[in-house]
Amino acid sequence: MNRTIFLTAVLALAPFSAMAEGDVEAGAKAFNRCKSCHAIANGDDVIVRGGRTGPNLYGVMGSPAASVEGFRYSAGIKAAAENGLVWDEENILTYAEHPTNFLRELNSDDSLRSPMAPQRFGDAGADLAAFLASHGDAPAE
Repeated sequence: MNRTIFLTAVLALAPFSAMAEGDVEAGAKAFNRCKSCHAIANGDDVIVRGGRTGPNLYGVMGSPAASVEGFRYSAGIKAAAENGLVWDEENILTYAEHPTNFLRELNSDDSLRSPMAPQRFGDAGADLAAFLASHGDAPAE
């Protein structure tokens, strides 16, 4: 399938609730699927204890891809970072649902793979995004 058509289809099929503001408490429940690989910690302040297979997700929303210092990222995420990927609600949910396809489309490279397993959040996508956005430093005014 043509890359542009695929990404357009993925975004069109994303649940409409993923584009709306979510419920932080409901997002905490949705994050239970993520914590087998990801933690949320601000330095020594552990907010959600989780695995270390994936990077710490504290402050992920609004951050450039591959920006957690000391984490060993895959070639696909590094390429996405070089292409200017900044995590926001739309692309983090699209990535979570189709990690390898997302990286291949974004980087125009069908050889890339993501080590992350696909996750489907459905109606909880906006809630998860709100939860992740609630765990980061306040933006500078």
